[in-house]
Amino acid sequence: MKATAKDLRFHSKELLDTVNRGEDVVITFRGKPCAKLVPYRETKKEIKKNELFGIWKDNDMVQDVDEYVRGLRKGRY
Repeated sequence: MKATAKDLRFHSKELLDTVNRGEDVVITFRGKPCAKLVPYRETKKEIKKNELFGIWKDNDMVQDVDEYVRGLRKGRY
């Protein structure tokens, strides 16, 4: 469905009802497509294992990671 910016301003409830029915609404401004209203679908995102997680695990140079990081954060003076 197409609607103008003026329709969006004055008939937003009807446009939202249209979107809730599953239709996409293209908003035009001065005759050119400007925006698109689509139904909101909540998706479950899988938590991806961060590649950098645990980078200190196998580091032999640092025995206590907390102490090392605190030393890095400490000021120079």
